[in-house]
Amino acid sequence: MNSRRHALKSVAAATGLSALGLPLTTWAQAGELVVAAAPPITGVFAFAGVGLNMGVNDYCEWRNEAKGGIMGRKLRYISEDSGYKMDQAMAVFKKLMAAHKPPVFYGDSTAWAKAASVEVSQLGTTLTCSPSFASDLADPDKVPYYFMAGPTYASMCAILLEYINSQAKGGTKPTVALVYSDTEFGRDPIEATKERAKKMGLNVVQEIVTKPGSVDVSAEVAKLRRARPDYVIFHGYVLAPIPEFIRQMREAGMTGTQFMGTIWSMDKSTAEAMGPVGDGWMGVMPYRYSHDTKDAPAMVTMNQFAQKRRPDIKYVSTFYTHGWLVGSIFAEVMERVLKANKPLTGPNMKAALQTMTDWDSGGISGLPVNLKGHQIATGRIYRFDANAKLFEPASGWIKTA
Repeated sequence: MNSRRHALKSVAAATGLSALGLPLTTWAQAGELVVAAAPPITGVFAFAGVGLNMGVNDYCEWRNEAKGGIMGRKLRYISEDSGYKMDQAMAVFKKLMAAHKPPVFYGDSTAWAKAASVEVSQLGTTLTCSPSFASDLADPDKVPYYFMAGPTYASMCAILLEYINSQAKGGTKPTVALVYSDTEFGRDPIEATKERAKKMGLNVVQEIVTKPGSVDVSAEVAKLRRARPDYVIFHGYVLAPIPEFIRQMREAGMTGTQFMGTIWSMDKSTAEAMGPVGDGWMGVMPYRYSHDTKDAPAMVTMNQFAQKRRPDIKYVSTFYTHGWLVGSIFAEVMERVLKANKPLTGPNMKAALQTMTDWDSGGISGLPVNLKGHQIATGRIYRFDANAKLFEPASGWIKTA
């Protein structure tokens, strides 16, 4: 089988192979640089995993076509579906690590990142990333070979608070409510957010925790009605129960309250799925949306490549953008190490990553990228326009300290 067939350029082909129980792998040739991954092509996170997988894959293909890879060495994307199952993700990780010894690896979750970090730290051979923005993973000392292509969940909430604080009028600070899921994901930024709000003089008037998914929120809405916050920050959800909260609060006459979310509830498809209550939905996004291409040459390149390779795609998702950015960071790190005539080891790649303190992402991030702390602690507030079916900027780019 030739390399083009092995590249798995279409997600349809990848999903079909997975359904047949066949591995979603390609095999590296001598001299190639392997970018390995265990993306969640199937399972509960497939809505994002499909785009993540395409984004990393397509960046590697574009890099090979446009630049000949890295210093004459082609990138080879090798992936196998994790199904968003921890045991399956770790099995894929161990399999691909043993077979290909990749210098970089993209996983599927917080659970994977934390479990794999132990083995990766012992091996000292591989730099890793995943869709997780768990706050305790941005730790160069304890998790030395992991980085996130965006802000931690705590930093995302800090960006939201910076925006909220900027909206104070007449010396009166806006009030805030926090609504989050009773999961590790949901609880992650809450204490840090409350502490930051206190330092900023913002009053958190209500804190509500629910199960994720479709649940009865009438009692929680009653609490919010009594508190009457100016802003409600939702975290730890993708969609439900956010629309039900908004619907019931609007019906209760709380038309002045602004609802906000973090990255995983900020894709265009998610806002559209909210229906009428999605109009005006706001939140933090670490990247430009794919239609936001002004002064962003990398977004133009990404869109053009996606349209050429995948003409069936009508809109390039934020998940795809995330994957593309991850691929570009992997490539930049490896290039810096190779240009220094050093081997691609964990310590060398970590050191190279930490030199990326003023890196130009081509406009994917609106500010120069600083990965010294293993996160990109910047973002912008966007608002969803239901008529245009697009997120539009509601703020400039915000950097957390």
